[in-house]
Amino acid sequence: MKKQNNNMTRRDFIKTSGAGLAGAAVLASPLGSIATKAFAATPPNLAVEKGATLNVLRWSVFVQGDKDLWEANCRKWEKATGCKVVNEWLSWEDVRPKAAMSAAVGAGPDLVSGWHDDPHLYPDKLVDVSDVANYLGQKYGGWEDVCLKYGMKDGRWIAIPMGAPGQQIVYRKSWVNEAGYAEFPQTTDEFIKCCKKLKGNGHPVGFALGHSVGDGNNFAYTWLWSYGASTVDKDSNPAINSPETRNALEGMKELYTAMIPGCASWLDPHNNKAYLAEQISVTNNGISIYYASRTKPEWAEISKDTYHAELPIGPVGKPTQLHLFNQAFIFKHSACPNAAKHFLMFMLEQEQAEPWMDAMSGYVTPGLKAYRKLPVWTSDPKHTAYRDCVKNMLWNGYPGPIGPGSAATMAEYAVVDMFANYCARGMSADNAMERAEKAIARAYKK
Repeated sequence: MKKQNNNMTRRDFIKTSGAGLAGAAVLASPLGSIATKAFAATPPNLAVEKGATLNVLRWSVFVQGDKDLWEANCRKWEKATGCKVVNEWLSWEDVRPKAAMSAAVGAGPDLVSGWHDDPHLYPDKLVDVSDVANYLGQKYGGWEDVCLKYGMKDGRWIAIPMGAPGQQIVYRKSWVNEAGYAEFPQTTDEFIKCCKKLKGNGHPVGFALGHSVGDGNNFAYTWLWSYGASTVDKDSNPAINSPETRNALEGMKELYTAMIPGCASWLDPHNNKAYLAEQISVTNNGISIYYASRTKPEWAEISKDTYHAELPIGPVGKPTQLHLFNQAFIFKHSACPNAAKHFLMFMLEQEQAEPWMDAMSGYVTPGLKAYRKLPVWTSDPKHTAYRDCVKNMLWNGYPGPIGPGSAATMAEYAVVDMFANYCARGMSADNAMERAEKAIARAYKK
């Protein structure tokens, strides 16, 4: 019998503790392993608390396959460990305040599937998950660079990156062709021109400039960075009041003339509904619109005509994407930290991760590099634009460090409000930047 590096037989390795279940599952997977070091990467020896009930706080899904396979994988984990998982599904906007309350009072869910830099708001309240993160990274080709920024604090992993519900451009190809474009334009200048032509043809565009957790923040930050502007500099000093920001504001205002009325108050569901009602021709979104369009016969033509492109590149000449980044973290108040760590490891092993990705058509782009090779990204060419979301994304607070300041700036919608104030509310560029600057300064003083 072939020996492992730890001098155990393969059978012994599979049987060792609850953790062996996760490592063994992918080795026996009928899917075909893409693990880079399946035998060299040994899972941590986690003594799962016997009979534990794991309370998980998770955001509500936009793609039903996400929830279906998540729950199915939870049942698999229960069968493998003898433990129980209770998932609490909350709206995207409600996850962050409930997690923050749990951190403050030391009670509540054991594990949270949260957003962006939430773990950096209360790192001392979180379980060190370095053993799980290092194992997964070693086995699946390493973590994308942005995952190291988000997941680590002072040399230790405080969260496990679950991936990004990526945001790219969703558009009606026939209408874009009618506007004179064979393919959707890749630069901000041509992007604006295309959208204005679409509006002139009776097909306005729509981008959320309201307090939208995903669509609003992602588009606003991507647009800001694409002009070389940022909220802060590398030392966390407010930097929003700049010529580059002024250029970004002017570009957004020109784009706003092509938008459908009401975008300044849109939340996350609004652009989905407007697109499927054929009220808009272009928006930024996850693959959820395309996924939904395949669920009803009356949307068949919309589905056929829906294509995706990467977010536009601005004057800086390179991708500056922000995507809604999903991290899972475990509170120290949990009575079953080992079960929680094992659960996350199990869920990101290929045997669970690949069917999860398939079921949601790649809605969540994973942070493990090897998972960019999964068939889901090429089985339907319309999925491919989302494959490199995590690879190409910057982090909230770029180019400064991640921390409470960057989290508070985003939570208070300082950037989104700046664009909305200038484009929709009649505020001057100077006043819009000044107001944003004050909000950012307050956030970084907390």
